[in-house]
Amino acid sequence: MSTATLTIDLDAIVANWRALDAMNTSETAAVVKADAYGLGAARVAPTLARAGARHFFVAIAEEGAPLREMLGAAPAIYVFSGHMPGDAEMLRAHKLIPMINSLDQMIRHAEALPGHPFGIQLDSGMNRLGMEPAEWAALRQIALAQNPTLIMSHLACADEPDHAMNPQQLATFREMTDGLDVPRSFANTGGILLDAAYHFDLARPGIGVYGGRPFDAAHPVVTLDIPVIQCRDLLPGETVGYANSFTATRPTRIATVAAGYADGILRAMGPKTSLWADDTPCPIAGRISMDLICVDITDLGQDPASLQLLGPHQTIDTLADNAGTIGYEILTSLGARYTRRYIGG
Repeated sequence: MSTATLTIDLDAIVANWRALDAMNTSETAAVVKADAYGLGAARVAPTLARAGARHFFVAIAEEGAPLREMLGAAPAIYVFSGHMPGDAEMLRAHKLIPMINSLDQMIRHAEALPGHPFGIQLDSGMNRLGMEPAEWAALRQIALAQNPTLIMSHLACADEPDHAMNPQQLATFREMTDGLDVPRSFANTGGILLDAAYHFDLARPGIGVYGGRPFDAAHPVVTLDIPVIQCRDLLPGETVGYANSFTATRPTRIATVAAGYADGILRAMGPKTSLWADDTPCPIAGRISMDLICVDITDLGQDPASLQLLGPHQTIDTLADNAGTIGYEILTSLGARYTRRYIGG
């Protein structure tokens, strides 16, 4: 087979969730949006439910509907995008809880689904989703009369513990919600790690569950092994790949492996990234192309059957640093062509 194998360790996901739960002074939910950050909600979400998660968050109602079928009736499933036009039947049929973001959404929800549970999302300074303080002040009494099940906001800089935005947002969120008899949710992964003051009633870890920063103690969750299709010898001065971007400076052995940017291996990571054969790094030679990557295996001294991009020597955050991005993008970019192998759980 020329298909790369993405191995997903469900036990590591559970261990990460439990570790964050142990640090959290409140209840701990699980964020499984974007197909559990690209790792497969159908396997990840039930595993987390068995581990004890009772609250789940998705981005849109269309993610929540299949999640309800997977998890059954008991867990709460919240929808970050709120109640969008056309969502009513899906929210009702699958008992999804929209996090209302605006007056328009509040009116839509009250008219389409009177009595159906909902939450409120407030903007404490991130300026992305949620009601700003003035809008919340105008709508607050009307919203509270409808008995929301949760009030939340989102931290913009929680991965930077000393950033002034964190206490600023905390103060704003408290000003908007103190004294209300409604459960509150504020902490993402970074918020759990900041301080108990950010934990409130329900924390919502995402990337830390899947092995990424800022949870530096997280267990790695994924490995990616890519088969070698062909090996060849180069003389000094010969080139590799598009635009002749690699030139051999010595007799060189090149392995071509079966993956590329169509599989979520970002082109920008190429110049700084190696693939690994056991404990030996083998640098990428030339540009990453759509389906193929050339790798310098000269120092390996043998032709491997496969090379590893993600594993004990190289994490999602290593690749993110090499590409000038974040681990979230690395995970959620992992392509559909991989053979996915789940272990544990």
